[in-house]
Amino acid sequence: MFRTALRNVLAHKARLLMTMLAVLLGVAFVVGTLVFTDTVGNAYKERFLTTLRDVSVQATPPYDEKAGERGTVAEDTLRRLRRLPGVASVTGSVQGSAAVAAKDGHPLGEDHVTAGGNYFPQGDGKDTRHPLTAGRAPTGPEEVLLDTATADAGGYRVGDTVRLAVDGPVLHKKLVGVVRTDDTHGSGGTLALFDDATAQKLFLEPGRYDGITLEAGRGTSEAKLAAEAGHLLPGDSDISTGAQLRERQRTAAAEGTKGLSQVLLVFAAIALFVGIFVIGNTFTMLVTQRSREMALMRAVGAERRQVTRSVLIEAGLLGLCAGAAGFLLGIGVAMGIRQLFASTGSGLPDGPLVVSPSTVLISFLVGVVVTMLAAYVPARRAAAVPPVAAMSAIHTPPPVRGLRRRNAIGVALIAIGVLGVVYTASSGEQGRTIVLLPAALLLIGIIVVTPALSGPAVDLAGPLLRRFGVPGTLAPRNARRNPRRTASTASALMIGLSLVTGLTVVAVSATTSLHERAENSVTADFEISSKNSGHLPASVHDTLAKSSAVTSASPRRQGAVRIGGDEVTLTGVNPRTIGDLLGPSFVSGSFAALGSGGGKSLLIDTSIADIHGWSTGQRVPVVYDDGSRGSLEIGGVYLDDEYLPSTMMPLATLQPHLKEIEDTSVLVRTKAGHGDTARRSLQRTLDQNPVIQVRNTDDLADAAGGEAITLLLNVLYGLLAMAVVIAVLGVVNTLAMSVFERTREIGMLRAVGLQPEQTKRMIRLESVLISLFGALLGIGAGIFLGWAAGKLASGGIQGYEMVIPWGRIAVALAGAALVGVVAGLWPARRAARLNILTALKAD
Repeated sequence: MFRTALRNVLAHKARLLMTMLAVLLGVAFVVGTLVFTDTVGNAYKERFLTTLRDVSVQATPPYDEKAGERGTVAEDTLRRLRRLPGVASVTGSVQGSAAVAAKDGHPLGEDHVTAGGNYFPQGDGKDTRHPLTAGRAPTGPEEVLLDTATADAGGYRVGDTVRLAVDGPVLHKKLVGVVRTDDTHGSGGTLALFDDATAQKLFLEPGRYDGITLEAGRGTSEAKLAAEAGHLLPGDSDISTGAQLRERQRTAAAEGTKGLSQVLLVFAAIALFVGIFVIGNTFTMLVTQRSREMALMRAVGAERRQVTRSVLIEAGLLGLCAGAAGFLLGIGVAMGIRQLFASTGSGLPDGPLVVSPSTVLISFLVGVVVTMLAAYVPARRAAAVPPVAAMSAIHTPPPVRGLRRRNAIGVALIAIGVLGVVYTASSGEQGRTIVLLPAALLLIGIIVVTPALSGPAVDLAGPLLRRFGVPGTLAPRNARRNPRRTASTASALMIGLSLVTGLTVVAVSATTSLHERAENSVTADFEISSKNSGHLPASVHDTLAKSSAVTSASPRRQGAVRIGGDEVTLTGVNPRTIGDLLGPSFVSGSFAALGSGGGKSLLIDTSIADIHGWSTGQRVPVVYDDGSRGSLEIGGVYLDDEYLPSTMMPLATLQPHLKEIEDTSVLVRTKAGHGDTARRSLQRTLDQNPVIQVRNTDDLADAAGGEAITLLLNVLYGLLAMAVVIAVLGVVNTLAMSVFERTREIGMLRAVGLQPEQTKRMIRLESVLISLFGALLGIGAGIFLGWAAGKLASGGIQGYEMVIPWGRIAVALAGAALVGVVAGLWPARRAARLNILTALKAD
């Protein structure tokens, strides 16, 4: 039986190639995922371990609760630590944020870490944390170092003048050197390093450090050194040995890639699941074509188990070959996934590909197991055909009772799935963990009843296809001939498109809701804020208010007060202009209250009102940060909105009580509107300061999640493309083998006058019909699942409303039709080129 299976594999190489491709692609996705996550995890581990190579002890001072600032240690502490026995070196670190602009003025490292720090030379004049690749160390306040990635991205070379900013105006520093960095600054962010005194002045205060690292001498225990250093450092300092730090980084690297690995493996499983339909279809047709051969084997003494085993061995050999080829292709897929994430600016570290022995084993196991599972049912079905019936070519259709039972099971699964999805979607966050189960039951139920749905669907399309003449009349009849096969082929495409449609519905609904709410809440053209989440000096608002391009402006200046024992942050705004810049939905009161009552009015959102039980007209006593007392009257309550401050009061009332005059942001309206021309004008007004970001409502919506959703959607599209490609292969495979089965029939049609071009059109129309049938099922299921996913996501997205992207759905349908045309090209060409006499002689 093994020799028979091997002969069958070699005898049907062309027929099995498409099936092997389906398995190969699924295996490649699994292997690519495993190699990619192993590679990224290893790169993270190596990066951090390299950074921690010379670290024996690391200490961070405790947070200063009273000052509300991070803790620091004095330079004198470093001198005392150096005198400890067994200390080879002590390094003091200063960390902060320094935004760097490229030579052409645009900011570098947007949406990433814009780090600043100190270059701390040891006795040899080098800082082991940041090896120099060019130039020298900074020695004065006018000099700076950049990391290699930042220097390359900005177009800087040693000797150039670098434009950067910390919290204030633009600084101009001379680039005296370039360093290599192995930590997170190299993952899309920027790094600027200064000498000790300059870094302390910019980020802390003179003579202070916010972190200490010690390198132990030979023979000195890290644990002992950590204990001795603890006696010299402030109490409650976070002290870790190098071994502890390295173990944490290993754990963090594993955890950081675990979630990504799970997501990618889910899509790999989807691709393999789709591949099962292709494999099952192929083996069903193969065993049907070889029914006489198998009947003859039964007649000469082969048992049913032997026939089944023969088909399974054939599938196993095919899976073995597909696993080997999939492993090789998977390495290329891993490189492609890494390039995909690199192009999105994800900041994943680079490193050599890591292929573990377990990945090799998994590739072969997946290939063999998936193929044999998919071939099991066709093998059992083939072995069950009586030898006399098979040799007489009496192929009876499946009994009606079998289809009825199948339809009943499918309807039950759909009902359970729909009810389960509706229930979990309505149960809030608790339903997120269990909604996948009823969703899977729903899709499985649709797959089960698809043969029953294929007939009516084909009948509906019949009148539309008749305009194509005889090919249009024959194509739906061919599609109806074997409902199971048509359904199985369409189901493969349905799975991919249901997921694509569901994701699209959720993503479009979420981004639309974010943008609409941003436009309604913020009527200003631009919000000016600090890139490093800090504050803006008051001079920014003063500069903008004086600009001829600005028609109205208001700062958002915050101060903490105590009301009834609770600390509340109040936001001061300009009462004369704020009505032009923000558009809150008032439950009661209005902006007019800010201009009345002698500046003693306060507007609050519903979340503050609910927490404190306040309402419009109520007067509340306040204790300002400087200790003075007063009272404010609630002049209005508006709906809570993430784009709006939770409180608003007249700036003139709040400002006298502030210790520092600085703004969280500045809102402006301009004569030129909110376009790029107005943005560039504002940036020039602000001296193109790289630490200042100028954002319109679209930018605010993107920052609130719109951009991340779009990016995630594009990545998921790329991952689902594998499943769609496998589904397309399934259409090609089904049609090609269907043409083989109908060789004699096609010969007869040609003999009675059907032209080669008409034959091609008949096959192509059948392909388009199957593809569109699968697409419509997938889009319908996807819209429903998108609604359910949106219900679950609406709790985290304020104002979420479902939006059906009809334009994208139309594109998906057009794409499905194109898939049908492309998938039918080769089978159609093959059918048209059949020799009429040879075809008529075929069995």
